[in-house]
Amino acid sequence: MDDTFRLQGKRRLLAEILKMKGIKDQRIIEAIRKIPRHFFVARGLEDKAYDDNPLPISSGQTISQPYTVAFQSELLEVETGNKVLEIGTGSGYQAAVLSELGAKVYSIERHEELYKTASALLRKMGYNINLFYGDGYKGLPTYGPFDRILVTAGATEIPDELLKQLKTGGIMVVPVGDNKVQKMTRIIKTGDNKYEITEHNNFIFVPMLKGKVSGGSDEGFKKK
Repeated sequence: MDDTFRLQGKRRLLAEILKMKGIKDQRIIEAIRKIPRHFFVARGLEDKAYDDNPLPISSGQTISQPYTVAFQSELLEVETGNKVLEIGTGSGYQAAVLSELGAKVYSIERHEELYKTASALLRKMGYNINLFYGDGYKGLPTYGPFDRILVTAGATEIPDELLKQLKTGGIMVVPVGDNKVQKMTRIIKTGDNKYEITEHNNFIFVPMLKGKVSGGSDEGFKKK
């Protein structure tokens, strides 16, 4: 995996573009500037990795637009040492960003091919991230509760099972809507069964799927 001066320059430019689009958290800007996004895209698309656009990856999924990654990360307000649950590992790029923000990351992927690819890549890059193959709707109750929960697929409603795994004072960010457009939704748990919910901008995500995982059963989880 090569990270050329040209690609590093494109990455710096992307970071400046995100600042101009309103991303204010300098830690997120630094993470975008540091992480070689071209490692996470499909072969042949490396030169497009630093355009502010989503790109296809395997299993019919996408790597999110960099602005979307930064926007979700900013809403999540990650603090160093936070235990963060990510639903939908995908390429692994968002998990890498969360790790750069100082989070202890737990990430679930329902597509076995993506789970294996992201596991190998993140390990090779030196990230210590807890990756699981399973049904994201179930979360990881054995490892909770979590300070932060981030959902990287479009949900038709706020997943109740995930709310149960959020600490009091914790934050969940999830795109909620139909299969055409979702509203980025932030939930702050203020007490037992008490939540402060706000909506932030429209986005388009691949749908969050419930039930059997792709490439195996949903009975239990495999961890790598």
